[in-house]
Amino acid sequence: MKGSAAGLRRLCIAAIAAVGLALLPATASAGPISVNTTATDAFGLTFKYKIDVPDPWNGTLVLYSHGYTFGPSNPAADVGDAATGSWLLSHGYALAGSSYSTTGWALQQAFVDQKQVLDIFDTTVGTPKRTIAWGHSLGGMITAGLVQLYPNRFTAALPMCGVVAGGPGVWNQGLDSEFALAVLQAPFKLVNFTSFGDAAANFGKASAALTAAQKTPEGRARIALSAALADVPGWFDPASPEPAADDYAAQEVNQLNWDTSPDFLFAFFGRLELEARAGGNYSWNTGVDYRVQLSHSIDRAEVSALYAAAGLDLNQDLDALNAAPRIAADPAAVAYVAKYITYNGNLNMPVLTMHTSGDGLVEVTDENAYASVVRSAGDNSMLRQVFVHRAGHCTFTPAETISAFQTLVHRIDTGRWEDSTNPAAMNAQAAASGALNSPPASFFNFQPDQFLRPFDARNLAG
Repeated sequence: MKGSAAGLRRLCIAAIAAVGLALLPATASAGPISVNTTATDAFGLTFKYKIDVPDPWNGTLVLYSHGYTFGPSNPAADVGDAATGSWLLSHGYALAGSSYSTTGWALQQAFVDQKQVLDIFDTTVGTPKRTIAWGHSLGGMITAGLVQLYPNRFTAALPMCGVVAGGPGVWNQGLDSEFALAVLQAPFKLVNFTSFGDAAANFGKASAALTAAQKTPEGRARIALSAALADVPGWFDPASPEPAADDYAAQEVNQLNWDTSPDFLFAFFGRLELEARAGGNYSWNTGVDYRVQLSHSIDRAEVSALYAAAGLDLNQDLDALNAAPRIAADPAAVAYVAKYITYNGNLNMPVLTMHTSGDGLVEVTDENAYASVVRSAGDNSMLRQVFVHRAGHCTFTPAETISAFQTLVHRIDTGRWEDSTNPAAMNAQAAASGALNSPPASFFNFQPDQFLRPFDARNLAG
């Protein structure tokens, strides 16, 4: 009898999802719901989506946006990790999210598909009392974009380790780093890849340049300079302590590790994918003064020290960079990447961002760029940013994620941030999660340095 009832429930859910009938109002519940199926989007493409609703449901929907996906495997995701998902469901929150209909830099499809998931939820479950957007990495970028594009569909947002400096800025900053290695160590192609083989061949050349550079003091100094132009941190392994502020040799090895994987994978194969979407090269370094760029970098002391130790003339290398032929972008390709997406700073709702300090894929300085445009738009009271002292990209514990989520819910409930984003308060809140708080939460007071290649809606307006 129990098996028959469960089978009947699954059959009813599938039928409701198929015909698109309203299931129940947002204030009611008719047992737990779990849907994992497909839909067709406005582009005529198929995407997968998931919906999980607990019993009882508290009326809040949490829409999750997943990060960058390479290759054909593209499952739907409605939460970043199983432990956090279990906690949310056990506390009455409904979950939803999609695969997006394409992989790669799929912002164009993600915005449309994620909004369609909201529409499906409204039709098949009921209209939520409130909807919170959240996501990791590229999903953090999508999260910030969703609330900018569809502010009437959301109550608040939690972009985590997000690419919140916007598309043109982050790709320009990465280009600067690769440009320095190509000019000073060994030449390789940086843009306008014509095929997978073309990108792979130049990935090989860049990797060989790194390997050769690491064998000499001069080469290691130049790796550090390359890393400094993208503010790559000198901390790679979340399980290892952060190198001392003056342990420049260790910092450079960690930067090499970031370059080796995953940064150069995106620099070549990720670029190939986005150039195909955008119709050309969308990055440029025309007009960039690399001496000025280095003076603003968080890694400038390391670079100076390693150049001095190698007996290498830093000014001579900076002159060589400034004299090298520059890379111009295709305006149409820039327009595409700017549309998907740059930020205008108009929040209109509470937004809490979270980032690790030792992130070498999406640098923590992205947060400075986002905060800058939010201040410019006059919405600074809506934004809070919290930081975790740890290496790695999106290496948050479930307890840290839950603490950030609870902090955002507190802001929605009370209309005030108060002292809720204080690191001590957030660490204590994470500790209340018990076994999920391993390793112990590491929120700390931190102010990210300036982003080196800002580009946002203010540039577009000018």
